[in-house]
Amino acid sequence: MTLSIDTIRDAARAIEGAVVRTPTVHSRTLSQLTGAEIYLKLENLQYTASFKDRGSLVKLLSLSPAQRTAGVVAASAGNHAQGVAYHAQRLGIPATIVMPVHTPFIKVVRTREFGAKVVLHGEGVSEAAAHATQLASAHGYTFVHPYDDPRIIAGQGTAGLEMLEDQPALDTLVVPIGGGGLIAGCAVATRALKPDIRIFGVEAALYPSMRRAIHNEKPGEGGPTIAEGIAVKDPGALTRPIVEKLVEDILIVDEAGLERGVQLLLEIEKTVAEGAGAAPLAAVLAHPGLFAGRKVGLLVSGGNIDSRLLASVLMRGMARDGRIARIRVEINDAPGTLAKVAQCIGQAGGNIVEVYHQRLFADVPVKRADLDAVIETRDAAHLEEIMGCLRSNGFAARQLGNTAGDGP
Repeated sequence: MTLSIDTIRDAARAIEGAVVRTPTVHSRTLSQLTGAEIYLKLENLQYTASFKDRGSLVKLLSLSPAQRTAGVVAASAGNHAQGVAYHAQRLGIPATIVMPVHTPFIKVVRTREFGAKVVLHGEGVSEAAAHATQLASAHGYTFVHPYDDPRIIAGQGTAGLEMLEDQPALDTLVVPIGGGGLIAGCAVATRALKPDIRIFGVEAALYPSMRRAIHNEKPGEGGPTIAEGIAVKDPGALTRPIVEKLVEDILIVDEAGLERGVQLLLEIEKTVAEGAGAAPLAAVLAHPGLFAGRKVGLLVSGGNIDSRLLASVLMRGMARDGRIARIRVEINDAPGTLAKVAQCIGQAGGNIVEVYHQRLFADVPVKRADLDAVIETRDAAHLEEIMGCLRSNGFAARQLGNTAGDGP
């Protein structure tokens, strides 16, 4: 199968009505924040909350009757698993999904709810994939690759096709890169329709696999990242030459930038994005000069983020913005002193969330104490106002770091 705009259009017709035609929406606030005209392609609104629905369905529709009867197998820790399982269930195709043994329980449950048989194997996706290919050989299953398959790439490319159909004035696309299926498909589609469009890929700093492959550098070591969806060590053999030919550059974003992207999409656009889905926004924020004044489409690839992780990201973001802070106030260990500190914070408009007295383990005189407080504020300037109020009332006060375990 040769990948072209025609095959992507064929894929679009094949999946029409079976996947969500997600909107491409303009963001006034993000545009003001970045200096570019920002449009968001909300693939987190797919039924399984990621773009993987597209390629999975195109691949499954291509199977022969005998292949459908035998069933399919895939390896994934999340989005690809759910995309394959969901559409296999719809089409009556038996599906086996191999997931790493430490896959979050909720992702295992969701994949099973779509009717797939889940096999837990291996420490990571690479080991799970190796086991999946063994199962395919042993049982005659068709292996559904997450990105290195022309039909998968064509299916993912339908997202880019829709972006330009809905917003033809776009002159720049920013797309996350894991194995490269999404950006390869989108690049083929959009460059065929608009040859001068600029396309940028985004990778997590811990997994710059495609960038290193293109520049003939050694693979990285990886590590824990919020962007699990693009935490891929081995980019695709089919996708790499497409990216090399059609993508202008691959931008790297760090974990703090990814967290900031997740936070802003939720707080500003009220949309939940996983780390990979927030990577394009993180890249624009990190490289404003590349995008200033341009009409930029950001592909929000998915929204499958663990609720506890999302809560942590939001709280950490509030701490970075000065909207929640830990402060330490040195006080006399005497009745009424705590009330005076609380009154001072309250009069300045702060809200006390938690209070701790440090008497026994702090390096202060026996008649003194360290009072640690977690407070909510409007912003960093408001925090400084509160600190100034405390100091003007005779209290030695300072802000503690944002990470647990900060001492004197």
